Amino acid sequence: MTEFDYDVLYLGSGHATFDGALPLAERGFRIGVIEADRIGGTCPNWGCNAKVALDEPVTLQRELERMHGTVAASGQIDWPKNQAHKQTVIEDIPTGLADSMEAAGIDLIFGKGRLVDAHTIEVAGRTYQADKLVIATGMHPHILDIPGKEYLHDSTDFLALKKMPKQITIIGGGYIALESATLANAAGSDVTVLLHHDRVLRAFDPAFVDLMVADLKKRGVRFIKSAQPKAVTAAASNLQVHTAAGIVTTDWILDASGRIANTKGLGLAELGIETNEDGIVVNDYLQTTVPNIYASGDVLSKDVPKLTPTAMFESRYLMHLFAGDEKAPIRYPAIATTVFTSPRIAQAGVDIATAQANPAIYRIVERDLKQNWYRQVSYEDIAKVKLIFNQQNQLVGVTEISEQAVDVVNSLLPAIEFGFTPDQLERIINIFPSISASAYSKLA
Repeated sequence: MTEFDYDVLYLGSGHATFDGALPLAERGFRIGVIEADRIGGTCPNWGCNAKVALDEPVTLQRELERMHGTVAASGQIDWPKNQAHKQTVIEDIPTGLADSMEAAGIDLIFGKGRLVDAHTIEVAGRTYQADKLVIATGMHPHILDIPGKEYLHDSTDFLALKKMPKQITIIGGGYIALESATLANAAGSDVTVLLHHDRVLRAFDPAFVDLMVADLKKRGVRFIKSAQPKAVTAAASNLQVHTAAGIVTTDWILDASGRIANTKGLGLAELGIETNEDGIVVNDYLQTTVPNIYASGDVLSKDVPKLTPTAMFESRYLMHLFAGDEKAPIRYPAIATTVFTSPRIAQAGVDIATAQANPAIYRIVERDLKQNWYRQVSYEDIAKVKLIFNQQNQLVGVTEISEQAVDVVNSLLPAIEFGFTPDQLERIINIFPSISASAYSKLA
């Protein structure tokens, strides 16, 4: 393999790359990473990290509300300060990641890469060769192709807003739409959400989604069903969104209509690498239709959720595969996911729709948690959980709506992933009092 520049050459530098590239390099593999923009990709620069940093004051604001005056504070969010703090938190992440990779001996190559053949990627007129190539180019925001689309903004623009507009219109009903609506509403913006059909967050339990939407409506967020945008026009002092349900006047528009896999311009078709509308098609070893070219992360066409932790798992799987200590096909674990609204909705394992469709296999136990003494400590007024058990009484799925749903689902992941039996569950002794102790007590 000495005829190649690298053992493994990655196209993209996000979690789908560096979580596996770093340990590979530390084990002596020659690694190259090609990046057209900022090291780290979407999550640390324009996604998860930025979103959570901006959301932290919202969490505090909601907690202050629930205190019912026990703590005297207005909870008003200073958006410019919030934005400045977010930038301080995330601005050094790309440099830190780059330093870590270079310290491990990884070559960082900046520029847009295009596959030339099964072993070669070209960047700015120079070619780099490797025994194995990994495509980890992620996704980008979809923008509606309508008249006036130049007035539409994407999630990257929203998370970089230096001043919160007085009126915001959000197109879409997925994660980004609902999380952005929560942030903007909490920061004082008048928010309107335009839905293509009549439901939001289709991947989550409809009953819990309805509770979250009702809370947002109570806070002033307006949802318009079947409001497909047709055009955007500029008026004297605002914008007008022309929809199937009428005209919506606004100051700023977020297009959260979806995300698209970054497959164009990479030379995939020329090499016979199969793609579909969801991304790159791979087998159970994450191989493309060209055997020594692999793909990882959100650019994949896959049934499991396209999340940062999924990309991390895939990157580490490829690391083990390339290092020779893994020979089996990829086997995804229980993948926990959440929507960072307020309250949160989080889930893992078998989902509610699957359990409801298979009553002979699964048993659903629903509990209202508001009366739980530990939930009363934090004044939670929306807190419900649905636990899914199999015929052996093993916990196989959970979904919860509450301010602490993320921590609860994370606590229960080991039980779901490793199939703890009732006897094994009895051996879990959590710190008390804690949300984990509260979560496990519901399994008895």
